[in-house]
Amino acid sequence: MFKYLHQIWQSPTLRKKILFTLFILLIFRIAAHISLPYVNPQALARIFEQNTLLGVFSALTGGSMENFSIVLMGLSPYINASIIIQLMTIVIPKLETMSKEGMEGRKKLNQYTRLLTVPLAFLQSYGMVIILNQSAQGQLIPNVEKWGVILPIMVIVTTGTLFIMWLGELITEKGIGNGISILIFAGIVSGMPPVMGRMLGLAQSGDTTKMSYFVGFLVLTILMLIFVVLISEGHRKIPITYATRATGGKGEKASLPIRVNQAGMIPIIFAISIMTFPSVMAQFFNASASEYLKKTASLILKYFNASNPTYAYLVFYFLLIVAFTYFYVGVTFNPDQVAENIQKRGGFIPGMRPGRQTADYLGKVSNAMNLFGGVFIAIVAVVPILFSKYTPLSTGDMLISGSGLIIVVGVVLDLVRQVDAQLVMHDYEKLY
Repeated sequence: MFKYLHQIWQSPTLRKKILFTLFILLIFRIAAHISLPYVNPQALARIFEQNTLLGVFSALTGGSMENFSIVLMGLSPYINASIIIQLMTIVIPKLETMSKEGMEGRKKLNQYTRLLTVPLAFLQSYGMVIILNQSAQGQLIPNVEKWGVILPIMVIVTTGTLFIMWLGELITEKGIGNGISILIFAGIVSGMPPVMGRMLGLAQSGDTTKMSYFVGFLVLTILMLIFVVLISEGHRKIPITYATRATGGKGEKASLPIRVNQAGMIPIIFAISIMTFPSVMAQFFNASASEYLKKTASLILKYFNASNPTYAYLVFYFLLIVAFTYFYVGVTFNPDQVAENIQKRGGFIPGMRPGRQTADYLGKVSNAMNLFGGVFIAIVAVVPILFSKYTPLSTGDMLISGSGLIIVVGVVLDLVRQVDAQLVMHDYEKLY
């Protein structure tokens, strides 16, 4: 381990990139603790005591929501914009053409993503402030219904989102790793020490019951961590033979890896959006004058409340994650296009005819991987919720959520790959 760290430090380029990344992360953490004006901190603390789902969302934004900071929304508007643009490339031919134009096409799509982030952040900031204020029964921000009060807050929060989006792009350009993923990773990890401190404080005060369950969840988290690493690294290699003259007509052997978890975290983001939308709307209609709307709202809050999940909630959440895994991979992975690219390069899968038969085979393998990948993501997402349902621990008392665990593992594995690649380049430069 120390030898590995010494090798990293001996590479000037890699050392500069890592130090630059750490500097940007420091700026991000400072921004997450700069609170917005007009906010009642006591009312904000009561909201998080009553709603554990907000604690999970705050963990993903690095505690910016608990502080009601200038980066209140985190990177969620940018992530939503990225997903929308990615899906639109399938619907709009012009965007699909851009996605195939290489680096220049990706730059244009990234620009569209940034532009879409602005209105999304503006609208989401309004919705988040209103919902939080309603949860505090209007005591969080006085006179929030006045445009002179809420408009400056919306502008500040939107600017905060654009600011950390810019920080993420700086890391991608001049630092190490994917900047957006690194910032989300930092937000999740920064939420762990407060949870540990709170649990140790309970143990010192004599509340050993909660502490014993917390230790049990730590053991479960370690087992899930091993499970996530194995599945994230798992893939099936499709053998491909390329006909070349240089090998004397035998053909050059290669392979096409199809990952078990092709969709990453996207299905969970989709599923959470769908699952939280009914409860958010129900909170608006819960105080309605109409008895029908009030009964409908109370029914929704009873069965689709993330703070107190029912079996119906968990089953529907599980099935949504699996369904969105198939949907997202179906949008991003095109077997016909892959088969066409293999054929253009003079390749073929042994035992398969180029063209339609190859595309059908790739689609069949992809669907099989989607089943395993979707069920895997769903299990990891649901297990911590089940643990909180049957133990004294709330979701906010857990060290990390299932979705956070997948993000952390993915970012760490990607960082290790990039660091190893930089070390290989450094050794190559020393030889020449």
